[in-house]
Amino acid sequence: MSDPDPTDPALPEPANLRFLRILVTTLTAVMICGLLVIVTLLVMRFSSDPVPQLPERVELPEGTRALAITAARDWYAIVTDDDRILIYDQASGALRQTLIVERGE
Repeated sequence: MSDPDPTDPALPEPANLRFLRILVTTLTAVMICGLLVIVTLLVMRFSSDPVPQLPERVELPEGTRALAITAARDWYAIVTDDDRILIYDQASGALRQTLIVERGE
């Protein structure tokens, strides 16, 4: 009796090899789906509304210096070096409100 020819297509596939083939195919499909999700999330993130537009020039009270700025939909706030928060209207640029921050000791 002779050994079977390994290139014979009628020869059954070993169970370990079949499991490995299915595993590699599944992992490839999962990786492709993951890549598509990442690309979709990036496209959604970069096509969303841009950050609020800040004015080109802001008139601060005399003797103050801006330390930080934050923006919302219809206003923006500037934190100054003299412990105040100045809230300006986004459309007109007018000062809406001034908040004084008290220092905790």
